Formats: sequence, structure tokens, C-alpha cells
Amino acid sequence: SPLSSQSTGITGVSYPAQSVLSGCAIIVRGQPRGGPPPERQINLSNIRAGNLARRAAATQPDAKDTPDEPWAFPAREFLRKKLIGKEVCFTIENKTPQGREYGMIYLGKDTNGENIAESLVAEGLATRREGMRANNPEQNRLSECEEQAKAAKKGTWSEGNGSHTIRDLKYTIENPRHFVDSHHQKPVNAIIEHVRDGSVVRALLLPDYYLVTVMLSGIKCPTFRREADGSETPEPFAAEAKFFTESRLLQRDVQIILESCHNQNILGTILHPNGNITELLLKEGFARCVDWSIAVYTRGAEKLRAAERFAKERRLRIWRDYVAPTANLDQKDKQFVAKVMQVLNADAIVVKLNSGDYKTIHLSSIRPPRLEGENTQDKNKKLRPLYDIPYMFEAREFLRKKLIGKKVNVTVDYIRPASPATETVPAFSERTCATVTIGGINIAEALVSKGLATVIRYRQDDDQRSSHYDELLAAEARAIKNGKGLHSKKEVPIHRVADISGDTQKAKQFLPFLQRAGRSEAVVEYVFSGSRLKLYLPKETCLITFLLAGIECPRGARNLPGLVQEGEPFSEEATLFTKELVLQREVEVEVESMDKAGNFIGWLHIDGANLSVLLVEHALSKVHFTAERSSYYKSLLSAEEAAKQKKEKVWAHYEEQPVEEVMPVLEEKERSASYKPVFVTEITDDLHFYVQDVETGTQLEKLMENMRNDIASHPPVEGSYAPRRGEFCIAKFVDEEWYRARVEKIESPAKVHVFYIDYGNREILPSTRLGTLPPAFSTRVLPAQATEYAFAFIQVPQDEDARTDAVDSVVRDIQNTQCLLNVEHLSAGCPHVTLQFADSKGDVGLGLVKEGLVMVEVRKEKQFQKVITEYLNAQESAKSARLNLWRYGDFRADDADEFGYSR
Repeated sequence: SPLSSQSTGITGVSYPAQSVLSGCAIIVRGQPRGGPPPERQINLSNIRAGNLARRAAATQPDAKDTPDEPWAFPAREFLRKKLIGKEVCFTIENKTPQGREYGMIYLGKDTNGENIAESLVAEGLATRREGMRANNPEQNRLSECEEQAKAAKKGTWSEGNGSHTIRDLKYTIENPRHFVDSHHQKPVNAIIEHVRDGSVVRALLLPDYYLVTVMLSGIKCPTFRREADGSETPEPFAAEAKFFTESRLLQRDVQIILESCHNQNILGTILHPNGNITELLLKEGFARCVDWSIAVYTRGAEKLRAAERFAKERRLRIWRDYVAPTANLDQKDKQFVAKVMQVLNADAIVVKLNSGDYKTIHLSSIRPPRLEGENTQDKNKKLRPLYDIPYMFEAREFLRKKLIGKKVNVTVDYIRPASPATETVPAFSERTCATVTIGGINIAEALVSKGLATVIRYRQDDDQRSSHYDELLAAEARAIKNGKGLHSKKEVPIHRVADISGDTQKAKQFLPFLQRAGRSEAVVEYVFSGSRLKLYLPKETCLITFLLAGIECPRGARNLPGLVQEGEPFSEEATLFTKELVLQREVEVEVESMDKAGNFIGWLHIDGANLSVLLVEHALSKVHFTAERSSYYKSLLSAEEAAKQKKEKVWAHYEEQPVEEVMPVLEEKERSASYKPVFVTEITDDLHFYVQDVETGTQLEKLMENMRNDIASHPPVEGSYAPRRGEFCIAKFVDEEWYRARVEKIESPAKVHVFYIDYGNREILPSTRLGTLPPAFSTRVLPAQATEYAFAFIQVPQDEDARTDAVDSVVRDIQNTQCLLNVEHLSAGCPHVTLQFADSKGDVGLGLVKEGLVMVEVRKEKQFQKVITEYLNAQESAKSARLNLWRYGDFRADDADEFGYSR
């Protein structure tokens, strides 16, 4: 409790001595109870010691500094060394109206201890007050002590004027930076004269008596805010922090390592035999680390961060309300090992977790290179950050070469919440920010030290930062000092990268160059689908779109204007397979040809393996006939054979075709040409067609007439029919007439897919336009009249545009006309036939070849050789005339399913 004032002559309790103000005044303090303890100044009765030097008040410009009186400093030092931190007992003999207390002080718990006033006088460091009569035992003892001191010529009684005891105090330093550097971080002896707050003290540097303000490097304690009226308001825990430092350091002998300077203040570390106050303040939750000075702390910033972390985890004092940035993450989400799949710009990576999931990780506390200034970018030119922002490419390449495909250790430092867009800043989704290391190297630190990224500066209380923030700052300081990367004064590196993808003219000029080059080095920049990639060719410094030759890869989903086209089965798996294998890896490519859209076609090798073969091997692609001319054909075929046997993915429904076994028998036959008249009713988008047999045509007409009469007399109740997949029904066509149909798929009652069994066309109808097929008109009475066929000896173009051209031509020539049909050979799906125009007997398929709308399918059977030769001759003449497919010359190696004949 606070000390009660004691009346004259009453013995005081014992208290620790806190500080010595002069040779005859000391401060004692009580016991701390729920906060810093009360203090009390005791002045020694009956004696006088010299006054210590005083600095002139800054408010009085004319006032002069007052120097020490002789022997004042030795007296103060005598008491300091004898009393500081020791328990003393005091008696109060007198109290002035102003509240000054005079009394005696004894070393120890009671008045039997050493009398401090007598010791001072005996050493000649204080004198009895003038006019004091020796009329009591205490006075007599003082008088005796003084006589002894005089006789021994001690202290003030020694010869001379005592000028050698007056300190040459220096309150300012001419050049603080030079002063700090001149000590070369060697410990300087000092006495702590005053504690301003927990982390700022006034120290007397020995032996030259510099009185300096020392701020503890790397930390800051709560302070006392000065109000307008001159009073001081303590921040939370300011008084406690001050007492913590005061009770350990005030007027103690210490050593100070001078580390830096801030104006006239010195940044340093105070060393005391009992420990390092900087680390203690942090550990006890009395201080926080500060970025601006932590770098100069010579005993290792990580020790300070560790001490601060200790207090945060235990929520001590200033951290009582602390919540860790990753507090709500499980340990497995805070720290994990993952494989790097992709580098995004220069400060983020995509990793694959053990679970197989992908996660984007941003490197904590760093900022990638960015464009400086407003006018650096040509407004007409699209910005390509990777190539147009200085050092972005170097940064990405550094990360790519070091990380792609490697396992890294990820320690999540903080989660940056999503932020909405403002006028100047785009919106950001939530970001996981982490320290990523590989082989013990912190990747962010490596980037910063090469000058390929900068360190983000934070508000002092912002805890959302890298757990190795100080190393990042140190790395940046080194990079600036050495002029690395972004901090270099040299010319900024410029990357002139030509983007040839989609530019047919440029691609055409470039093609022979790439063909001659054989195998070229490339980096896969982007994967569009399993067999379509964007490549960067470092030697040629250009970007190209590259299509894998020799395979049919499932086509991915596509967003067309007003329509989303669903992807084919396993297209996503194929894309993922290619991505995981080659994205951002260094590969070798052999360019063979190009398509009409300026995409290059060829073979890609990763670590010696052919990607086309790998896709086939993993049942994610089929071999395309265009591979026949390639040296990789055998490998592709054996890979496909193995994949077929497993019946997985694209071969899941594979049935070995018995047709092939019949082939040898057919080979011996002559080609039979028995054309029968048919009526072509429908051409499909994949160039198949449906025909009705002319001979049974009258039967169909009769059946339709009877059926419609029957329906007219017993009309179906609208909405009464519930369609079922695979079931025969009647459907009302746009001409408002009823036809026989089969239900193929039911999306909803409003969307039922039907197939008109007598005509071959398909339609989507609401169920209200459907009805039950009367048994009298079922397929038992008259089988479905539309039969599906495909053209023999031609290949259906895989490319949409080319296929559409061929289909349009066929629709124009033969839909809803009578033709002559001859079955040439059977195949999976439907028979392959040749069609002749009824009047001219011209071959429709051959006509398509002549027009250059399709290519010939070469068959090996003997009986077809004559007709195949005719077809091939027609193909050659179309090629010479550069018709349609052949408008860019012979392109056939381009023909893979991903892009068909051209694009």
C-alpha cells in the first residue's frame, strides 16, 4: 500500500533502495501490489553533499548548464554502489511544510545496520551541515567521523580543489552516426540514469560521460502520451513496463552495444549480468517487435520474434486479446508438404496436396515486379504481364526452374480475406499466404535477394505477415545494396516475344524454319486440352499453339456464342493428364505441319517420352490414321492395343469387331455392284444418311394414311401420354401431321428427344405433342422404314467447318431425292455404301472427293482396288486445283481429332 507519512522520530519500515539522486538524497520504494509500487524520497539529515550537474532548461535560452560540484559525483557513486537494490531501513526526523522528508538511513532491515550518513562523512564525501551542534549521540558520531576524515585527508579534505572529480558531461553528440560506428558494436560501460518508458532510457556512457537517450533496438513498449495540458496518459501496461525495466536497470552498471542511431537517440541493446532486457520485455508481453529497428539488433532478430511469439501464444499483458492469424486452421492445414504444379506470375504457386486437391499458395509478405508510372504502357497494345513488366519473366523463370514438379514445405502464415474492387485496386479473392521452402531455402527470401520481388511494408500492429519477415527485409537490404534486379541501375531487360498463335501469315513463314530445326526446346505455357498447348520457344522467343499429331483426343467443353458445348467423355481427364505431365516443364517438340488457323502440328517429348503415345497408353486418346506415315506409328498402335484390352476410359465400351474376321473371305470376292433404288430422307451432321426403300414406299404411304384416319377418329387426350425411353410412339411434326417415332431421351416433360423411325430425322418436343402408337401401326406390321448408311471409301472430316461444308453439299445434291444404293462393306454402326444419282449415275462420294470436300479412305481389300484408284485420282486432281480442304496444299499430317483437317 502507499507509504503513510511518518511523524518525526518514528522508525520507518525497510524498503529496497531504488535510486540515488545525490550524495544526500535517495528514493526508496514500497512493495508492488497490483501495479508499480509507491516511491518515497528520503533526504539525509544533518549532512550536505555536493550538488550534481544540471542541464539548463530548454525553455530558458539564456540559462547555462550547471556543472558538478567537487566530490558530488563520487558521493553519488558511493551511495549507488552501496545501496541500489539493497534493503534499507529509515527513520524520519523532520518533514518540511512542502513535504520534504529528512531522516536517517541504515543498510539492512533495522537501525542496527550501517548508518549511511556516517559512512559518507567518514569517507570525506559529505560534511556536517554548518551550525550543527554536537548535542546528542548521533551528532557526536558524525562529528567524530568528520574529524577522522579530515585527519586522513579523505575526499573533500584532501589537498587540491577536487576539480578532478568534476565530470565533463556531454549532453549532445556532434555526429551520432560516426559516434556509433566508431565503437564497432563493442560493449560500452554505462550507468542507466533514468527510465522514460519500458524501452527508452537515459544512459551515462563511461568513461567519457556522454549522457544519451538509448532506445532498445527492435522493440517498443507502451508509452506515456503527452496531452495538450502537459499531463501524461499511460497506454495500457505502460507503467508496468516502465517499472519492469526500472526495477532491473535503473542506476545499475550495464554494458550497451550501440547499434544504430535515430536523430540524437541511439539504438542499442543493454546487457546486464542477469540477462538481456530487450528479450525479457518481449517474453513477458511488455513489448512488441518493431520492423524499422529490428534489423539493427545484433543478437539475431529471430530471437526477438521467438520471444514475442512466446508471449502471444500465452496471451500475456499487451497480447491479452491476441488471436493468431491461423488460429482457426487445423495443424495439417497450417503445415504440409505439397508438389508444385504451376507458377502464377511471380508471387504465387499452384500445389497438389496429398489428397489430390489443388491449392493456390501466395508467398507471404512479398510483392512481384509491377509496372511503375501511368504512361509506361502503349494504350493500343494488350498488356502481357509476363513479358511486359520488367523482371516479371526472370522472377517467374527463377521459380519455375526451382520448383516445378518438386515437393516443397508450406507453412501458412495468414489467410488474407477477400476484398472488393475499389477505383484503384481490383477485387481479390481469399488468399492463403505462406512461407514456402525447398531444401531449407525460403523461396520468397531467395526471390527478394535476387531483386526479383520486393517486401511489403505493414502497419506496426498488423500481424498478417511472413513468419520470416526480418529475413525478407534483410534480403531486400542486401539486394538494394548490391543493385540486384529491380534495384539495378542498368537497362531494364526487355522481352520481345512474338505471339504467332492464331496468326496464319506469321505461322506460314515460320513453319519451314521449325520443320528444319528438327527437335526444338520449348516451355509449355498453357494447356488448353489434352492435345492442344501453348508453347514458348526460348531460342526463337515466340509463342505458338501446338497440336499433338497422330491421335484423336476427346474434345473439351466449349463456350460458343449463345451455346455451351459439352465436352466429350474423358476430355477433362485428358486435359488434367497433360497438365500434370507438361505444364511449365521444359519439353522438346518436332513440328511437322500446320493447320489453316496457324496452329502447328507435331510431336512433343517430355523426359524422352512421346506425349501422344502416353495419352494413348492411358486410354485418353485413340490413334488417328494420319499417324500411319510417322515413325511413332508402331509405338502408338501397341499402346492402343494394350489400352483396348484393359477396356478403360475411351475404350470402356470397346467390343472386338467380328467384322474383321470376315474380311479375309471378302477379299476373295469380286466387288458386287447391285444398285437398288432408294429415297434419301435425312442427312446427319456426321455425314451419315437415312433412306427409304422405294419398293416398299407405297406400303408406308398406305400405313400413314390409315394411321392418321384412325387418330382423327380417336384423337389422343393431350398430356395423357407419359413417354418412356426406347418406347415407340406417335409424334406431331411441325406440319401438324402425326408420324411414327421412338423416344430417345427425356430431359423433362417439356423436352422429349424423339427419332422419326420412317424418315431418320430427330426433334425435341413437349410430351403434349406425343401419343401412344396404335398397335395396328406398330413396327411388327411394317418395320421402321428409314435405314442409316455411311459413305464408303471416304473419311468424314473431323473438323467442324470442313464437315459442315461436306454435309451442306450432300444436302444440296441428294436430300429428298431418289438415288441408287450399293452396299460395299459392313462396319461397326452401319453399312458403308456408294450412292449414285438416279439420272446421271454419277458417284456422290466420288463427287465429294473431286470437290476436295473429303479425303479418301484407303482400303486394302483387292475387290476395291479399282474403285479406290479412281477415288485417289480424283483426290489428286482436287489437290492440284487446291480445292476446299486442299486450299493450303497437302496438309494431311495435321489431321488429328483435336483439330481435324484444319481450323
